[in-house]
Amino acid sequence: MNIAVIGGGITGLVTAWHLQRRGATAHVYEAGEVGGNMRSRHLPGGYVVELGPNSLQLSPELAELLKGLGLEDQIQEPEAVSSRRYVVRDGRVRELPAKPQQLLLSGFFSLGAKLNVLRELRRPAQPADPQETIAHFFRRRFGQEIVDYAVNPFVSGIYAGDPTRLLVHQTFPQLPALEQQHGSVLRGFAKTMKGAARRRIISLRGGLQALTDALVQQLRHVHPRTRVEALLPQPDGRFRLRLAGQPALAEIFDAVVLALPAYAAAPLLAPLDADAGEALAAVHYPPMTAVHTAYLRADVQHPLNGFGALSPKAEQPVAAGTLWSSSLFPDRAPAGQVLLTSFVGGAQYEALAQLPDEQLLAAVRAEHERLYGLRPGAPAQLQHIFRWPRSIPQFDSGILPAHAAADRLAARGIWTVANWRAGVGIPDCLRRAEQVATALTPA
Repeated sequence: MNIAVIGGGITGLVTAWHLQRRGATAHVYEAGEVGGNMRSRHLPGGYVVELGPNSLQLSPELAELLKGLGLEDQIQEPEAVSSRRYVVRDGRVRELPAKPQQLLLSGFFSLGAKLNVLRELRRPAQPADPQETIAHFFRRRFGQEIVDYAVNPFVSGIYAGDPTRLLVHQTFPQLPALEQQHGSVLRGFAKTMKGAARRRIISLRGGLQALTDALVQQLRHVHPRTRVEALLPQPDGRFRLRLAGQPALAEIFDAVVLALPAYAAAPLLAPLDADAGEALAAVHYPPMTAVHTAYLRADVQHPLNGFGALSPKAEQPVAAGTLWSSSLFPDRAPAGQVLLTSFVGGAQYEALAQLPDEQLLAAVRAEHERLYGLRPGAPAQLQHIFRWPRSIPQFDSGILPAHAAADRLAARGIWTVANWRAGVGIPDCLRRAEQVATALTPA
């Protein structure tokens, strides 16, 4: 089997790695630098910043990949405080209860919200609705306060999304499944998750880019800075490729794997399937800006003893969430300093992501003073901005035609593995990569 993988991000590279291990020849074509969104930067002064994902869930697929790449000794565990998560409420950073029973005993939620949680156990299941949004699902099961101060910050901070638009069946399919099977989400969790351990959160020494760098080193046919301009179907159902500035490749590919964002795959597909091109072009990717800031530890009053803090829309935040990067991995900043990574933007805050640099830095600093007790006038030791004009694909109603198109294209030998198809989490992408590689190279 000779297979073209178009797109050199983590999902494309892992797909090619699985194909190669299964005896196929996989050529990876990437229009820019290989590695996709997984980018680590070592900045002067001893800072390590992540421009994309900051940590990974150690899923079985990731554990297998790290072992196969010989990276097990590079795994970096976060500090113990990583188990503590915070949410902004009433202008203060407050710890979010980790378990339902703790929620009922804490003062984070009102008595009314706690009663609503208890009532969820007795609420009857509603007929499944594929168009139901995350906000609607949680509102009818748990009430508005849970939506505002638990669901909204989580969806905004993790998925750059708006829970009033994202579809629960597409984003969290296990939740409506629990409702249908057990009549209650909480009862379903109690029955199915009993004894289940939370997945470990990890990084790699020196940053997560070590993962994509290792993949590139092991792959035999990687073509960076090589843009595919067209897919050329052949009479026998196979494909040739036309590359930018070059005539059509003489090489024949038995199948094509698209590991591209939907907006990048759309123009390749439009000449072959106009409806597919239109559907993929319509997938929404909101802007997101990562702001890395370091201060002297002595200039920040908050203990920063946790993973970070998420901000609900009700609090009118600047950053949807801020990771306390040096609390998780102390080697990310020099001794005596703290490194904060603030994410500004997403579907609910698109205008904020596009603020000019000076305004953005000033707004983020003002929020750090208000939430973390940063001393007014304290100099920043580091200020670094990285902008993603199109960040995370949104699993709203616009994703359904794109998924239908992807199913249709697979029958023609064009497979899709990107996060708009697999799910936005790295574990989802790794699982999809292995599934497609296995389907293309049956034993």
